[in-house]
Amino acid sequence: MSEILSEGEATGVEGDVRAELAPLEEPPVQVARLRVGVVLAAGRSERLSGITGGGSKALVRLGGLSLVERTVRTLLEAGLQHVLVVVGYHGGPVAAVVDRLAPGRVRAVYADDWEAGNGASLAAAATLVSEEELFVVLTADHVFAEGALDELILAGEPAVLIDQTPDRDAWDEGTRVRLLDGRAVAFDKRLQAPSIDCGAFVFPAGIFEAQRRAAAAGDPSLSGAVTRFAEDHPLAVVSIPAGSWWQDVDTPEDLGRARIRLRRLLIKEGDGPVSRHLNRPISSWISIAVAPLRLSPDLVSVIAFLFGLVAAGLLATGYAIAGGILVYLASVLDGCDGEVARLQLRASPRGALLDGVLDRAADTAILAGLGLWAIADTSHPGLALGLAVAATSGAMLSMASKDRIALLGLPPAPERELGWLLGGRDGRLLLITVGALLGRPMLTLGVVAATSMLSLVLRVYFVRRL
Repeated sequence: MSEILSEGEATGVEGDVRAELAPLEEPPVQVARLRVGVVLAAGRSERLSGITGGGSKALVRLGGLSLVERTVRTLLEAGLQHVLVVVGYHGGPVAAVVDRLAPGRVRAVYADDWEAGNGASLAAAATLVSEEELFVVLTADHVFAEGALDELILAGEPAVLIDQTPDRDAWDEGTRVRLLDGRAVAFDKRLQAPSIDCGAFVFPAGIFEAQRRAAAAGDPSLSGAVTRFAEDHPLAVVSIPAGSWWQDVDTPEDLGRARIRLRRLLIKEGDGPVSRHLNRPISSWISIAVAPLRLSPDLVSVIAFLFGLVAAGLLATGYAIAGGILVYLASVLDGCDGEVARLQLRASPRGALLDGVLDRAADTAILAGLGLWAIADTSHPGLALGLAVAATSGAMLSMASKDRIALLGLPPAPERELGWLLGGRDGRLLLITVGALLGRPMLTLGVVAATSMLSLVLRVYFVRRL
């Protein structure tokens, strides 16, 4: 209270004027909260038969997850409470996978007439979503980048996610969308419209009546049902967010493109120069390679920690080259836990907490090992001890300052530019690796202390200035 009163006293009358002129807040717009998603996974895929062996395309693995599991997890991660998966072709194996995903939240529904088209598959969910004001519909063979569906789910009305600038291959294969006054009014592969839909929709229960009318007219497809619905209720258009992506997986080439895009997704916007140019090219390859093993991200964090502990022991006993190599491997593996979590849509605050604690413990052990080596290697053990304490303190304070800034919601410092000082974790471990290979423990401790402290000071300066 004292702080608030002091600010008021300092501003005087001007503060009162600002309060009087402040605009009234408008009540928030009520948006229908989506609870349920429907995934269409009933069709057959002839063009992927060489990969599926005649089985369902929905079970093709991408980044360690089957396509149907990836789609279901995408909806659950977006905040939906329940997901219905419509199965048909090879429905038994697909349903067995679906029913294990999240019991009580995800269930499979069999479409008796799935061969009639994906519109008929959608109709199989009619009785189960009839009470919902709105629900999401996705096709299982469409893969989306993280966050690509957020705006669609928040649309609050019947809507479609579209790509207004598709590449030529996607346009040739996609369902084109005719727009009128900014809303979608027709869907057909034969249209000459430049936009295509991304296989993601928000519908009310009225879509089922539109599907029945389209089927009665000889068009059992989903696009036929959507067109009939849009004739009376044009759909809101949500464009795929800038910088995001989606991929329809119909052919082996599509699957290859989706794998490439998933690997690129592992590069984080905030990566420093060491992570971006040295670590990620290796860690992302490892993460993609081990994805079929379905390793827990927490297990990967523990493995990276153990590499760090072994590296610390080797440095402490003077095995510099082996220790330096393991330090770098620990740095690379530290990126794999987050990559595996993103690949498998399993990121969680608990995993981030474990990763952060293990990172700090490993760094402390590595710097302690480096310090013990320096003490044994010099005639000035007191100086070596002081540098080890300074390096460890700088490293811990530098990481803690980033966490504190994020926790307090302060404007972030220009971390990508600060990364060139090599004061972050990836830069620090690279410095230790190089120093160990050169056999210079004292110099390495000094450089780590200096870069960590400089990064800390500049980070605090930039944040306070902002």
